[in-house]
Amino acid sequence: MAQTILVIDDEKAIRKALHEILTFEGFKVEEAADGAEGVKKIEESTWDCIICDIKMPKVDGIEVLQKAQELKPDIPFIVISGHGTIETAVDAVKKGAFDYISKPPDLNRLLITVRNAMDKKSLVAETKQLRKRVSKASEMIGESEPMQKIKETIEKVAPTDARVLITGENGVGKELVARRIHELSNRSAAPLIEVNCAAIPSELIESELFGHEKGSFTSAIKQRIGKFEQASGGTLFMDEIGDMSLDAQAKVLRALQEGKITRVGGEKEIKVDVRVVAATNKNLMEEVEAKRFRLDLYHRLGVILIHVPSLNERRDDIPSLISHFLKDISEEYKQTPKEIDKDAVKALQDYNWTGNIRELRNVVERLIILSDKKITKKDIDSYIFIR
Repeated sequence: MAQTILVIDDEKAIRKALHEILTFEGFKVEEAADGAEGVKKIEESTWDCIICDIKMPKVDGIEVLQKAQELKPDIPFIVISGHGTIETAVDAVKKGAFDYISKPPDLNRLLITVRNAMDKKSLVAETKQLRKRVSKASEMIGESEPMQKIKETIEKVAPTDARVLITGENGVGKELVARRIHELSNRSAAPLIEVNCAAIPSELIESELFGHEKGSFTSAIKQRIGKFEQASGGTLFMDEIGDMSLDAQAKVLRALQEGKITRVGGEKEIKVDVRVVAATNKNLMEEVEAKRFRLDLYHRLGVILIHVPSLNERRDDIPSLISHFLKDISEEYKQTPKEIDKDAVKALQDYNWTGNIRELRNVVERLIILSDKKITKKDIDSYIFIR
């Protein structure tokens, strides 16, 4: 579908010239003979770009720009004028114009500006969509007493720089808690860097966390920036912290104590400003007693302790989670969300969820794929093997 451009100019010759060149380039073009007509067209339709003259009767270009900013702030606005000065250009850009072009316009420059403006519009739209997805990804579903307590704790803790240790079984949503803490923190504009300590071989964990210098070991063919440096100014989420080697634990402890790290094979100390949020499915005090985890690191990490209960401990939240997953997964599949009857919901509430929320999501996805228009108790019996 052709991208649409609105040309607003009181000079018919200019409108005609722009209409011809833009149409030749594959754009769909509409015209407005003055500012008042331009504002009306902006109100009535959505445009991919607006090109507007400054000096016009009734309503001038700056007024049209201001009105466009109120009505459709995401539409890129390009100002053109034969009476231009540097002050006019600066004023237009300050008020939200994408760019300023003098009359008679250089058509090559105009086309480049239009394409750049549309590229920016696409990037802004993508960024908004990504932010929406990220926000959705950290959404915490459930109003049970345990979930209310966790949400209250997060709201109190997030604005601080206190380190947080999140515990709970696999699949309960520990990563979700970490993301929510970061999202509500003063560091939310900086990155949230995640590292799964259990997924990295013990001989590589130090390089992953602290980075390495070129030539520091056989496969170090170039310098590597570690997770601590990447997260500087933001949050470092260290998942499965209980699986980290004792040697790496000692270096993490030093980094937390001093706010400095040294890359593997390097000598220079590098300052890092990182908030660490850690998570584990292990009982760290048992790991301490078994001499597999440092007690001093446990106390460093566990300024705030958040335990995420299993799904079996918060069965009241299962209906809300089912509704959420039905909608979320159906959106992914681009189909209308299926209904589920009360008996089916009750059966799922009675199920023994050894895989917690992760398992519930998989089950809902399976039911969406295999069941008919409405998910019934019979579907539960057929596709979910209740233990």
